[in-house]
Amino acid sequence: MTELRLYRPRMSTWWWTRKRTYVVFVMRELSSVFIAWFVAYLLLFLYAVGQSEAAYLRFLDRADAPWVIALNVVALAFVLLHTVTWFSLTPQAMEVRIEGRKVPSFHIIAGQYTGLVVVSLFVLWLVTL
Repeated sequence: MTELRLYRPRMSTWWWTRKRTYVVFVMRELSSVFIAWFVAYLLLFLYAVGQSEAAYLRFLDRADAPWVIALNVVALAFVLLHTVTWFSLTPQAMEVRIEGRKVPSFHIIAGQYTGLVVVSLFVLWLVTL
């Protein structure tokens, strides 16, 4: 009697690089790591500010290291990618209706970017106060 075996085609580790939509999907998932870095970095910053002026200055000295600056620049790029892809997916995840009519996707996305700009300007105003 022969043993039955399932056919399992070989798949490359880099299968996702063959199609742009897959690359964007994988990069968006990878961006979560950098968002976690930004959260941790912000918490470390707030902790240093809350401790003392000396702790704050030590934090700034460490933040001036080239590898920290490079990491933060890469993280910013990934956070921007995450934001753009999240905003573009929102109309697919929720359907907004006003007086029984569906709101066009463009209006939902424009509202998100408008909110982002308003909040960013408010934070900029707070920081430069």
